[in-house]
Order: sequence, then C-alpha cells, then structure tokens
Amino acid sequence: MSAVLAAAGAVCLLAVAVLVVRRRLMVVTVKGASMLPTLRTGDRVLVRRTGAAAVRTGDVVVVDEPRPCRPGGVPAGGLVVKRVAAAPGEPAPPFLPPHERPPAGRVPAGRLVLLGDNTEASRDSRHYGSVGTDRLRGVVVRRLGGRQLPLPGHTADGPRYDV
Repeated sequence: MSAVLAAAGAVCLLAVAVLVVRRRLMVVTVKGASMLPTLRTGDRVLVRRTGAAAVRTGDVVVVDEPRPCRPGGVPAGGLVVKRVAAAPGEPAPPFLPPHERPPAGRVPAGRLVLLGDNTEASRDSRHYGSVGTDRLRGVVVRRLGGRQLPLPGHTADGPRYDV
C-alpha cells in the first residue's frame, strides 16, 4: 500500500510542477521576417511570463497582436514578437505616428514602443503606435535548439551601430 501512496504522491508532485512551469514559461514559434536576423521563421523561443516592470529597452518580447499586423489589415488574433524600443518613462522615439506622440515626450505608464529588428519587413509601433502593457505575454529568454539570441544592441552578426 505504501508503494501505491508513494507513486500517487510522485504523480501529484509532477502534476503540480508542470502547472507551475506552464504558468511561468511558454514556447512560441516565430513566423515572418520582422525579427531577422535575430529570429527566423520556424525558430522556437522560450518566453518567461512576466509583468511590465521586468521589461527593459532592448528586450525581445511577446505581446498579443495589438492591431492588424498582417497584410490586408485583418487581425489574426495571434502573438507578435518584437524588440522593446522604449519602455514607460523613457523618451518617446520620433518615429511614432503623429496621433501617438505623447505630449510630454515620454512613453506613458502602461505603454511599450516596439520595433522589429528587420524594419523593412516589420509592422510595429511605427504603424500602430505604442502597445499597452496589458498585452504583454512575456520576455524571450532564449532560442530553443541552437543559436543564441544576440544581446540588446547587437545583431546575430555582432554589435549594431546606428549612425
């Protein structure tokens, strides 16, 4: 009887551990070219679910699609992977649409400015403005199965210098 109880206890412990991990982590598969060269279509990334207070400029984040990001303007209701260009309280970048530029010149509380690394192929805050932190799912921790994510301010090929 004690072996049965021990097995049942182990199964319960495993179930609790799985629930805890699923509440803190998620795996997302990248689709599209907006994050090239950092992330490619088919890359799988591990995402740590977190609140906005833990997000920093340069982090790669996953958010619920803010507005239609797909060709044709049809909302897919999916997730979007982008890099944080500015966090709450930081200077608002000049590329925000005119109707989204905050009067104080700073990103308001509860908002994030997002950019794709491949600006030629990305629909991001330049098109739909800042994104509410309520849409934040988490921060990308690492790419699964191979290449590491570049550090903020770097590309897959080395440091990025904007001139």
